[in-house]
Amino acid sequence: MTEGAGVRTGDLPDDLTAAEAGMWQAFRMGAVHDLRTGDEVVDDPHGGTAWGPERTVRARIIAWLLLDGPPALVGRVASLKLRGVHVTGSLDLAGGIITPYVELRSCRFDEEVVLSEAHFTTVRLVDCAVPRMEAARLRCEGDLHLPRCRFHNGVRLTDARIGTDLLLNQAIVYRDRNGRSIAADGLTVGQDLQAELLESHGEISLRGAKIGVSLSLRGARLINPYTRFALNAPQLTIERTLYLTPAGLGSPLLTGTTPTSGTRIQRFECQGGMRLDDGRFGEAVDLDRARFVLTDDQELALRRLQTFELRFLGEQPQRGRVVLSGARVVNLVDRADSWPGPGRLQMLGFSYQNLVPYGSFSLGRRLDWVAAATAEYNPEPYERLATALRGSGEDEAAREVLLGKQRRRRETLPLAPKLWGYVQDWIVAYGYRPGRAAVWMAVLWAAASVAFAQAGEPPAHGTGHPSWNPALFSLDLLLPVIDLGQVGQWQLSGVRQWMAAAMILVGWVLATTVAAGATRLLRRN
Repeated sequence: MTEGAGVRTGDLPDDLTAAEAGMWQAFRMGAVHDLRTGDEVVDDPHGGTAWGPERTVRARIIAWLLLDGPPALVGRVASLKLRGVHVTGSLDLAGGIITPYVELRSCRFDEEVVLSEAHFTTVRLVDCAVPRMEAARLRCEGDLHLPRCRFHNGVRLTDARIGTDLLLNQAIVYRDRNGRSIAADGLTVGQDLQAELLESHGEISLRGAKIGVSLSLRGARLINPYTRFALNAPQLTIERTLYLTPAGLGSPLLTGTTPTSGTRIQRFECQGGMRLDDGRFGEAVDLDRARFVLTDDQELALRRLQTFELRFLGEQPQRGRVVLSGARVVNLVDRADSWPGPGRLQMLGFSYQNLVPYGSFSLGRRLDWVAAATAEYNPEPYERLATALRGSGEDEAAREVLLGKQRRRRETLPLAPKLWGYVQDWIVAYGYRPGRAAVWMAVLWAAASVAFAQAGEPPAHGTGHPSWNPALFSLDLLLPVIDLGQVGQWQLSGVRQWMAAAMILVGWVLATTVAAGATRLLRRN
């Protein structure tokens, strides 16, 4: 019988092998065609055991069934469900409209699977060995499941549209000739993209991808020593949360939740740069216990990222940079020892409203955090931190931050302004500790009062002068602008004249410094 003859009536073509004939009949019944032996070692699609002709079907017969297959038996729904099948040749369904349900488990493919511009309802390849999947502009009304599969030359999902979920849990993907393990620029997923415990050897490219709910990379290992990024996902949009967190091991089900205490876990690990520039995340970006292994020229790039909550709780990168320039978050949840050291943190224009430290994060370490991000003096990070602290009611801490800003600025000034800055700092801490000025005035007033009392009453100017009062005279010298009617009534000379000049000078210094500090505080408020 020639190919295509008898298909409308469901007749079995006469050029099929026994394995293909069984697959043909199972397709019409909607039943599972299982060719496994029951021996786990032999049935492992990723192992080295050869599968004979009794387990082999041709890819073109599968394509025939899916594109122009026989009708289902009465009361049945046609579907392709294969177990332990060896597929020879390239399975090419490019541009096809495939209505039957497709599920292949523990199958082995000799050549690539081509699904470019094909239209499916749901496709499930589970624990299959596939040289490469080419699925640009694929359309799936339902799910695309690829868990535990191994792709030796990458997966291409550029501009693919997945109606509900895309699953890559526990998959192992090696790079293609362009260095990409998963090329999925412009990918759209209606609900979740789950890639928990994924192992990627090459670059995952998700530029401009859109995820309807969440993207979970819990426990994933992204390894790319070949190019700059292990995850390259600028302009990524996720309606809820990006999870770069641990996953539990040993459980047959990946629930998408954080492992409970006592569970053996695998942390998310990225050996290579990660770019999430211009990303939009509706709820959070979670880096709890994430590990980044970077070279000196690689970076964790979060430029202009926007999210409600950034959970920066990973392991401190030992090399490379963390870049948060222009990022905007509402809650910054962080740990002191998660941030890199000086020269490896950039956060110019980084905006956050609330600080939620995880564990001990003293104000001194927070100031070190700001200093690490500003190789050269820049007031903006200090002012942003002070605003966040003031918003949470920590006014004293906010003043300490602004004082730290002035001290950092002082180091950039010429000698004369720098010396004046040290005077302001020593006397009243640039006006951020105004109580110190009152203490200085009280001490100087007391000392001057005693000194003038010991020196005796000076000669008066003419008649009608007030009674000599050393304490009131000292206070009149110390307070600028205010005239208590004492200074002009007495003739000073010698030591008393020098003492009076010193008192006036110190008074002006104190008053000027306090006024400058008060002006700064009023301007901030």
